Amino acid sequence: MRTAILVDGGFYRKRAAYLWGKKSPEKRASELYSYCSAHLRHEQRYDDRGLYRIFYYDCPPLAKTVYHPLLKRGVDFRQSDTYSWANEFFDELKKQRKVALRLGELSDAYASFNISTSALKDICTGVKSIQDLKETDFSISFQQKGVDMRIGLDIASLAYKKQIDQIILIAGDSDFVPAAKLARREGVDFILDPMWAPIKSNLFEHIDGLMSQWGKKDKKKT
Repeated sequence: MRTAILVDGGFYRKRAAYLWGKKSPEKRASELYSYCSAHLRHEQRYDDRGLYRIFYYDCPPLAKTVYHPLLKRGVDFRQSDTYSWANEFFDELKKQRKVALRLGELSDAYASFNISTSALKDICTGVKSIQDLKETDFSISFQQKGVDMRIGLDIASLAYKKQIDQIILIAGDSDFVPAAKLARREGVDFILDPMWAPIKSNLFEHIDGLMSQWGKKDKKKT
């Protein structure tokens, strides 16, 4: 059985940080590969499973200067720890065996800092004044383009070309449903791994199985 593992990178990085804490780019990349490999060893009835490839989907980090309304100056994200971490992480993934990096694009023309909902509520209710606002009350906002499309296209291509027998998708939303339906119609076994995050109950009818690996308390993997 040939298995392809598709990873929604933004989702994986957020869940991995929540479950196992922050790590260096090298350790996070190694952890991702080990996490995916654990799927191949999970079920004894699939002892003959082989990894076709791990497809990792993400966007490059924000690389521009954005005006911060509280600091009253521009913030150059190219000088941020997030920017250097992401680029190093992608470089480490490229070194992993059978890992294909699929990068979308950032629609950053209208990137901006937005005040958080809780801070805005506090101001409107009088709990806070504008002078009480802190830098942590703001977050950067921008859009990713092409990630979901690339996931869908790869699922369709893998299924139509009969390159694999099974797809394991590590993701947390329902955008994959049309592609999952197509793959299943082509005879592909479709497994969803939400990394222990809750999913909508109606998603079960569109997958062949639900399976997450390591739990939050698996100290061996931290």
